[in-house]
Amino acid sequence: MGILHRANKDSNLIEKAILSYRYSLNDIRVFHSDRGKEYDNKAIDEVLETFNIERSLSRKGNPYDNAVSEATNKILKIEFIYQNKFVTLEELELQLAEYIYWYNYIRIHGSLGYVTPIEYRNEAVPERAA
Repeated sequence: MGILHRANKDSNLIEKAILSYRYSLNDIRVFHSDRGKEYDNKAIDEVLETFNIERSLSRKGNPYDNAVSEATNKILKIEFIYQNKFVTLEELELQLAEYIYWYNYIRIHGSLGYVTPIEYRNEAVPERAA
């Protein structure tokens, strides 16, 4: 899970998120998304093509194709959003950064064999371990 935000979710935000990926984009084989307009963009297509990343789209009207993203969003809402109140945008940004660090580096995930996402990632690509 990463942290990038803008007032609106658009193709520029998606492109920036892809390009800010901490590891080599050459390690990514598939980019999956729903059919939202923000993903339909020539710049994103060019980034994916440059790094030989296959594009995968959810089938129209089938939310089960995006189950992992939907489950992650649900966890974020339950563990973070519904548990907190934010007075300023800066307060939200700080607390969200802390939550994402906890989510990636400390929180174990049953779906990953009871390791953290970072441990799982480092086991999958050990030469890129941070």
